[in-house]
Amino acid sequence: MSSKNAHQNISKRNYLILVIFLITSIFYGQNTTYNQFWSEYQFNKTLNEKWSVELNLGAAYSGTESSPNIFQENTQRSIRGWGHYYLTPRWKLSSFLAYNHNKDVPEIGQFESPEWRFALQGIYYFHKTGYTLSTRMRLELRHMRDQDGNYDNVIRYRQQIKYLKPLNSKILREGVVYAIASDELYFKTGSKVTGESFFDRNRFNIGAGYLFTDDIQVELTYANEYLPRNKGNQTVNAASLTLTFNNLFKTLDKKLFHKNEPIPEDQ
Repeated sequence: MSSKNAHQNISKRNYLILVIFLITSIFYGQNTTYNQFWSEYQFNKTLNEKWSVELNLGAAYSGTESSPNIFQENTQRSIRGWGHYYLTPRWKLSSFLAYNHNKDVPEIGQFESPEWRFALQGIYYFHKTGYTLSTRMRLELRHMRDQDGNYDNVIRYRQQIKYLKPLNSKILREGVVYAIASDELYFKTGSKVTGESFFDRNRFNIGAGYLFTDDIQVELTYANEYLPRNKGNQTVNAASLTLTFNNLFKTLDKKLFHKNEPIPEDQ
């Protein structure tokens, strides 16, 4: 074997060792795991064929490094208002303004950090027979308070792909159970609050939903988040509950006040 080939083999071997070392560092380096519970209540109202509005109320709870109890600490409460525009049957464009009261969040070092958040979002739907595949693009501006009382701006981009399949019907309607799975990548600018890393996290979700009626549905999923951080990587295992109400007040008005109205006789 020539010295040139020997040198190339040594270089390849060193490169392989380096790759293995990096992968091992990522998966077996300092890592803290938190068990959490996320809940969200969604209220949607259709305005016309092109526009709808939405209000979200959320709460998050978390265990600590020493306690796996998912309700150990209330870490966050949030309120978020949306506007949705249905550009085409495949494109849905949205924007929201939100306020998050970050009370005790492990991600940011467990200190109080009120946050205002503004976002632009687009969802593209691949409608297929028997299932729906969608991809979501979201750009967020986060205005957050740090430990010194100063506010910092963070720009974050999120890219998600989502799969939804009805299990006991071909379409989503009352009485239907459906399976959902999604994966989302987060990228952000550096800041004192959220850290300097460009890659923010990866979030994987899997679970199921059920439509009580055409206007009321529930989703229960398991979420796994991997968050690379300078002071030690974090893994989050979360149970997530989402309740959605479509045109709630209009539906209640029909059921409560118009249920027993007499049928008018022909004149």
